[in-house]
Amino acid sequence: MKIYKTKNYEEMSKKAAHIIASQVILNPDCVLGLATGSTPVGTYKNLIEWYNNGDLDFSQITSCNLDEYRGLSGEHDQSYRYFMNHNLFDHVNIRKEWTYVPDGLEEDSDKAARDYDQIIADQGGIDLQLLGLGHNGHIGFNEPADEFPKGTHVVDLTESTIQANKRFFASEADVPRQAYTMGIGTIMSAKKILVVVSGEDKAEILNKVINGPITPQVPASILQLHPDVTIVADEAALSKTK
Repeated sequence: MKIYKTKNYEEMSKKAAHIIASQVILNPDCVLGLATGSTPVGTYKNLIEWYNNGDLDFSQITSCNLDEYRGLSGEHDQSYRYFMNHNLFDHVNIRKEWTYVPDGLEEDSDKAARDYDQIIADQGGIDLQLLGLGHNGHIGFNEPADEFPKGTHVVDLTESTIQANKRFFASEADVPRQAYTMGIGTIMSAKKILVVVSGEDKAEILNKVINGPITPQVPASILQLHPDVTIVADEAALSKTK
């Protein structure tokens, strides 16, 4: 596990973007696993800037996203498909038909999970998976549990997640109660994993992820077993890690 400490969020974003850019330049037809949430936004902004400068070419890149709300269409402004279009895909020359997000409108959860696992398998797996880190150690929507889920599956969102997300919707009743997410097994199958973490509020959980026991109660702790993990975190996020 490689750990890079940066001064602040901006430096963290730039360092993470450099790692992704290197992957794209060295392997121009690679498969990127991408994440949503506030932490990766700065990373995506750097990638867009370098694309606009002529330094990056996404025309042969394939992407697979970690998760999607169940019940939301890709046109809904709180869907993760919309997020990816708005924060990255609309601004670079990636082919939209080569960008994959779980189908939030598929009502058959078993089919949605099988289909997405098959999509990832058909691409030959993920070369570099980008992850954020939740306050409770979740990666994707893999919340603390009694076991590590293997493949893509449907999850019931925790009450704390619903409360945290309700500010994005017209009312609490509009917040989706479920989501589709890659499983821990899917994430761990990626050849390389890049984790971005920022802020003092993540310091305690990041220390558990790096130094604590490997347990499904801290889902990201399993990353200790992956052979090629890079964590890029700012000083505040690493303030409790020895």
